[in-house]
Amino acid sequence: MSTAKSKSKSRPGRPGYQCDVCGHQPAKWVGRCPECGEWGSVVERAPAPTMPGAGGPLAMRTPLQPAQPIATYSVTPARARPTGVGELDRVLGGGVVPGSVVLLAGEPGVGKSTLLLEVAQQWAASPEADPSLVISAEESVGQVRLRAERIGALHERLYLAAETDLSAVLGQLDLIKPGLLVLDSVQTVGAPDLDGVPGGVTQVRAVTAALVAVAKERGVSVILVGHVTKDGNVAGPRVLEHLVDVVLHFEGDKHAALRMVRGLKNRFGAADEVGCFEMHEGGITSLPDPSGLFLNRHPEPVPGTCVTVAMEGRRALVTEVQALIGAAVPGSPRRTVSGLDPARLAMVLAVVQRCRPQIKLHDHEVFAATVGGIRVVEPAADLACALAVASGALNLGVAADLVAIGEVGLTGEVRPVSAVPRRLAEAARLGFRHALVPVGGAGPGSAPPPGLDVQEVGNLTDAMRAAATVSAR
Repeated sequence: MSTAKSKSKSRPGRPGYQCDVCGHQPAKWVGRCPECGEWGSVVERAPAPTMPGAGGPLAMRTPLQPAQPIATYSVTPARARPTGVGELDRVLGGGVVPGSVVLLAGEPGVGKSTLLLEVAQQWAASPEADPSLVISAEESVGQVRLRAERIGALHERLYLAAETDLSAVLGQLDLIKPGLLVLDSVQTVGAPDLDGVPGGVTQVRAVTAALVAVAKERGVSVILVGHVTKDGNVAGPRVLEHLVDVVLHFEGDKHAALRMVRGLKNRFGAADEVGCFEMHEGGITSLPDPSGLFLNRHPEPVPGTCVTVAMEGRRALVTEVQALIGAAVPGSPRRTVSGLDPARLAMVLAVVQRCRPQIKLHDHEVFAATVGGIRVVEPAADLACALAVASGALNLGVAADLVAIGEVGLTGEVRPVSAVPRRLAEAARLGFRHALVPVGGAGPGSAPPPGLDVQEVGNLTDAMRAAATVSAR
């Protein structure tokens, strides 16, 4: 049986069917796409228009513009313009590019509207920029006005409207002629001349395609707010992420002040940057140096704590890992984790008990967490997690000025990780004086940062011994 994708082509003059998510074209309508498995995504497509007297599709509707040598085009119109919000500009690669479309997705209540309202205000406050326009399709103008007053985002060149119709949104663009458009959100705007309800795959794709075309034609920077599914993915058809130029994910715990904007796609810069923000009653502010949120600087060594340096995109963040070993309990003890990978913690516990047989963990409850609400799932935090667990089990404190960086293998070896020089530089900047890294992790011939004593360890036993030596000084 052939496994190739079958895409039947409809004969001219007859309607066909196509999946709005993956583009598969079944021979007849089905409730579930046989290619991607989405329900309700197969819709009827009108036949492609044809040239009079010809059987091919109408491929050209505008006069052909002859191509020019690439060196004759100017890059000035494509220069990124800063938004005035430093951390967002960091993720975008310097700012928004005229004519670009940015999709910002995140969970409800995380602060997307607040952040973009601040961006619109900063844009309007720039005298050399065109006005900014905020289209609210979920809230009334009065509700947005109250939020703007609370966070201090009122400006005479910041315009606001509440529209849910695509034609009305385009009409507002004709009236205001803004340099920045914020649409909150793309899933709640619909085109009445198309089938489906707002938020459906057909409507979302049509609205996004229309806004992309307008942005490219007029040079307007567009920021779309998007919803996410329960799995954390952007809601709507997958083609939505392909249509826009930049895809950002806004994440954070509602019970913590930390918020992060993570780049998932960026046609104009790096796609692995992360911006940090702090949410408070007065709005949201950038955190150019967020490491202080993830540390509890102790004057004396405290059992059950160890500091590591995690990488969020290209940014090094010094983070404290805490572990608490509870009492022995019958049956299956609890393993409660916050901010760490539960699977990696279970592996670290097994390795610690193997390397130090006097540490009994199989019948004890173990609680492990990070400080400040940051989530660290990379393997580079294994060594710090292991030292924190061993420290808590033996009731021996780890030196407060020591950082541990490295991945722990099942046999107890400490494996190299990426960006060790950048991690060490960040630790030295914050005043740490000792560091444990894998053998060869700092790079051949590289000198450690001034004031930082770097010691290479080959396995977990050596790391525990080195940590005890540093703490005893």
